Amino acid sequence: QAQAGWLQHDFGHLSVFSKSRWNHWVHKFVIGHLKGAPASWWNHLHFQHHAKPNCFRKDPDVNMHPLFFALGKTLSVELGVQKKKFMPYNHQHKYFFIIGPPALVPLYFQWYVFYFAVQRKQWADLAWMLSFYIRFFLTYLPFLGVKGTLGLHLLVRFIESNWFVWVTQMNHIPMHIDYDKNVDWFSTQLQATCNVRQSFFNDWFSGHLNFQIEHHLFPTMPRHNYWK
Repeated sequence: QAQAGWLQHDFGHLSVFSKSRWNHWVHKFVIGHLKGAPASWWNHLHFQHHAKPNCFRKDPDVNMHPLFFALGKTLSVELGVQKKKFMPYNHQHKYFFIIGPPALVPLYFQWYVFYFAVQRKQWADLAWMLSFYIRFFLTYLPFLGVKGTLGLHLLVRFIESNWFVWVTQMNHIPMHIDYDKNVDWFSTQLQATCNVRQSFFNDWFSGHLNFQIEHHLFPTMPRHNYWK
């Protein structure tokens, strides 16, 4: 599931086939049938992220501020001045591991993707998603029963969530996070991204998103060329 996530990311960025239409078609199959999520949902969120990375109120990936975490120096100071105590932020480095990595995919994405597809009437995406769940349950119900199949699905999502959050946050959250200052596009990308050391394992584990700077500057480039 985690590797299928990096794969759908490739198709979503039109970086596999020379024709955009082919990328869109296979993207719907990979994210819908292999992962159970709508391509339209990913496009809606991810394109906003690439346009304004780490810009508060414009990048959906930093919307957890200030409900769960105090992100960035500027926004954290602003919270302190306003004395907004949504959470005990002085302990966020402890509860991040409880709220962030384990919970995002199984507790939030799991229901929100269906809400998104139905609300926006993305019936084709919904059909692809249902095909994933039908295939999953037909495969495992005879062996594990209802409870066992649901438990397996939850376990997979739990492991995937930890994997996904670590990769996506390690190359953005340490960087500059603030309101949109209308800085030029090139500088905006560099301020919000950082790379993680290259190794065979890191390349595989992160889907080459350890080259986050290169990915944001050249989002349609095939991932195996980032190191060049």
